[in-house]
Amino acid sequence: MAEGNAVLLQTTNVTRRFAGLVAVADLNLTVCEGEILGLIGPNGAGKSTTFNLISGFLKPSSGRLEIFGKDCTRKSPTEISRMGLVRTFQHGSYMRSMTVRDNILLGTIHWLSGASSAQRQQRVAESADILGLTSHLDRVAGSLPHGIQRLVSIALALATRPRLLCLDEPLTGLNETEVASTLNALRTIRERFGCTILLVEHNMKAVMALCDRIVVLHHGQQLATGSPSQIRLNEKVIAAYLGSRHGK
Repeated sequence: MAEGNAVLLQTTNVTRRFAGLVAVADLNLTVCEGEILGLIGPNGAGKSTTFNLISGFLKPSSGRLEIFGKDCTRKSPTEISRMGLVRTFQHGSYMRSMTVRDNILLGTIHWLSGASSAQRQQRVAESADILGLTSHLDRVAGSLPHGIQRLVSIALALATRPRLLCLDEPLTGLNETEVASTLNALRTIRERFGCTILLVEHNMKAVMALCDRIVVLHHGQQLATGSPSQIRLNEKVIAAYLGSRHGK
């Protein structure tokens, strides 16, 4: 993360309660322009709740959410996505019965207003190429292997050309070769489009290789933040989550 980069997303003491359960407590999360930030933690740490809060699918019980410098604490998911924060979901963000081409085309509807069909198809082709989906464009998305379906979700989100792309476990179901190519694709997305990326991911080897900075959640609270090398050596993080997972 370069010093002085603009803050694209900031949560200030954001808390979310479900009845008597505090799922996220006093979260102060900052995402800066141009970085790839990893959000990690054990199951139940509050990662999915955090993603739902920043994308508008949940509202904070208390605290403030700012996106691109604007108060978005009570904005809807549609309002937030149209501002340029677009997310994928852990269990897929695509239409199973549609072709890969038509899925990615959906991502252009609100973001290429007035564009010609040729311009939309160019956007589809470019997005598919980056994610290695060109050979699958005319196949029905639901018929593809699970890992490839993950890439369809990312391509659909990429077609909107977001300022901030939030990916929920994008590497689940991918083999080692597919993981490597997807990491390269995410780097390309940042470099080519100036896209900032926030991801939740359990593949620690991939997180350490890809991310500029990592935030660790534990029991709904922010346990640590730092570079991959700092997180790898953080004793609290090792005790709470990493253990031998970081591949030392």
